[in-house]
Amino acid sequence: MAKPAKCSGNIGLGGAPGPLTPGVLNKKIPNVYSFLRQFIPTSFANLPHSNLLRFDSPSFRSVLVYILSMKFDTSGLETNGMFLGSNDELFSGFPTTPSFEIPSTTDFDGFQKEAIQMVKPAKGTTTLAFIFKEGVMVAADSRASMGGYISSQSVKKIIEINPYMLGTMAGGAADCQFWHRNLGIKCRLHELANKRRISVTGASKLLANILYNYRGMGLSVGTMIAGWDETGPGLYYVDNDGGRLKGMRFSVGSGSPYAYGVLDNGYRYDMTVDEAAELARRAIYHATFRDG
Repeated sequence: MAKPAKCSGNIGLGGAPGPLTPGVLNKKIPNVYSFLRQFIPTSFANLPHSNLLRFDSPSFRSVLVYILSMKFDTSGLETNGMFLGSNDELFSGFPTTPSFEIPSTTDFDGFQKEAIQMVKPAKGTTTLAFIFKEGVMVAADSRASMGGYISSQSVKKIIEINPYMLGTMAGGAADCQFWHRNLGIKCRLHELANKRRISVTGASKLLANILYNYRGMGLSVGTMIAGWDETGPGLYYVDNDGGRLKGMRFSVGSGSPYAYGVLDNGYRYDMTVDEAAELARRAIYHATFRDG
């Protein structure tokens, strides 16, 4: 069967059917005759325009019945794949339709909220630092998360401010990195201006004053400033509201409660470097495990 030609124009004429002259045909439905000729057999080929396009003529009815009774070849749309055996043999062991049980509860919204909280992963940060007789031990995990998704497992959360001072990162990664970098610049400027290194107390106070000026502006910073100066080891906790605390041991991040449990149980001031490193490693390990 030949490919049918495209019929341009509007076929619906409106009004009572009647004979169509070539003039009317050219104005209202161009190419209708050539369009119909694509479908009719050779027995209708010699019919004149007036007989073929007169809606109440036997010739038009014969052509219409012939077109409606035509069967199009759709073999190209059928699959030619071959299966050996029946469908039951081929798909045996597989469920035909997936199914699941709906929980039997009257408050489905409440059940959904409880279920989300039950399986919601907490994959946040755990950082810790403590002072012992040999100096200051600082440890942190290396996970960066985006909601419940761990986006990286190799993040450097301990940032060097200067060769004698370190800062830890908890909260927003961009905020912590920027303000630690900014603090390092200010500490270097202080050293150049005063011909001496800034103390851990002074650096932590400087950072706290900066963050205090930006309180309520959406910063997310929870950091520890740890280092060694002329007075010995120093450790301070600083947050995004400008809060500043001095202490012997701190842990910051969502895993800090678990880390505090291990630290409080195993901390001693007279530990060796190896014992302190093992305690910090064990606290981070257990906190990371329990925190997601």
